[in-house]
Amino acid sequence: MGGSASQLPRDLLGEYQELTFLTKQEILLAHKRFSELLSKEERESILQKRVPKSKILSLPELRANPFQDRICRVFSTSEDGNGSMSFEDFLDMLSVFSDSATSEIKSHYAFRIFDFDDDGTLDKKDLEKLVNCLTGEGDETRLSESEMDQLIQNILEESDIDKDGTINLSEFQHVISRSPDFARYLCLHCLLRCLTGENPALARQGKLASG
Repeated sequence: MGGSASQLPRDLLGEYQELTFLTKQEILLAHKRFSELLSKEERESILQKRVPKSKILSLPELRANPFQDRICRVFSTSEDGNGSMSFEDFLDMLSVFSDSATSEIKSHYAFRIFDFDDDGTLDKKDLEKLVNCLTGEGDETRLSESEMDQLIQNILEESDIDKDGTINLSEFQHVISRSPDFARYLCLHCLLRCLTGENPALARQGKLASG
């Protein structure tokens, strides 16, 4: 019995149900999966422990995810920025990517994940990194400089309402709310396919934003 995880208190389970988009069973499953990333000794005080980023990234859902580093950075509350996660960090991550989470919540966190320099906007450098994450950086899939420039121009034309050369959160959410196809390729579809273990790679022609 020494290797079993401590039980999640009933009152805390109820609180997590109120604060997340997860069901009771999903929370219990998350608790079990998080405990499996800890040593036998650590499992006795699971709520006080943090799992290193390297172990989080060993999960099948994240192992081949092109956004894995950004996901850990966004959901980790580690003060030293090492990407480690507490159980509540882990629960927040699963909640955001659950089917029950609202599109507003999903787009908010997708924006943060795509904001590679954490400056509150998506500029050309962020968009280039985003495209490279989705298409891959190998010779066969990497876009040429002209293709990349055209694709980023298309994205900005579609999204940059105030024409300042960047996309802010409200612009990002606006274009997603009015353009489901654009949202599917730029944001939620690709990100969620990563989290469910599907291959998110896009074709060289650049489906992120056509025309």
